[in-house]
Amino acid sequence: MVEGVKLEESWKRALAPEFDNPYMSELRRFLISEKEAGKRVFPKGGEYFRALDLTPLDQVKVVILGQDPYHGYGQAHGLCFSVQPGVRIPPSLVNIYKELQSDLGIPPARHGFLEHWARQGVLLLNSVLTVEEARAASHQGKGWERFTDAVIRAVNEQCNGVVFMLWGSYAQKKAAFVDRARHLVLRAPHPSPLSAHNGFFGCRHFSRANEFLVSHGKEPVDWQLPERV
Repeated sequence: MVEGVKLEESWKRALAPEFDNPYMSELRRFLISEKEAGKRVFPKGGEYFRALDLTPLDQVKVVILGQDPYHGYGQAHGLCFSVQPGVRIPPSLVNIYKELQSDLGIPPARHGFLEHWARQGVLLLNSVLTVEEARAASHQGKGWERFTDAVIRAVNEQCNGVVFMLWGSYAQKKAAFVDRARHLVLRAPHPSPLSAHNGFFGCRHFSRANEFLVSHGKEPVDWQLPERV
């Protein structure tokens, strides 16, 4: 395990071989050395696996893939696209809220804290689970990508009827192996202000996901976030 961090039991069983692999030992050493050098790493250690802790493997309904944690102080807490309460809503999440309103009539939330989704089976997974403060992509290529590939494989192989929302080419390449005979794969441009107008707006992924879930005998996701967190 990384720095003694615990992991939710269903994921711990599914991912046990990864923690015995040398690349995870190298990743652990890298993170320790970064902190010993006085570098600030986000999110905090207890939240590296927050997405997995909030969404057990057997409860996954939807997978949304991000790339890196936010690298500003106080933003990241282990869920892709989500920020802690009281933090300004990032531009990509603003656009996600715009699409939610267009698709389902849900007014934009006044905060960016997405744990309500995660607790309903929406796996909000970043490809890389840590980052150095103010240095975007600083922990890429250190082993996290291999670990999160294993997370996606576990969902692909052990779950049925999961919706994969793949926004942008990075997410689409990372989950290219997902079995479309067992799962619904929805693709769209990234919600970033640079690309949202190229097809993210109007993709209707949220309603399409719920229609698929209901057709497979599952509860739809309540995408409306609580006013207070």
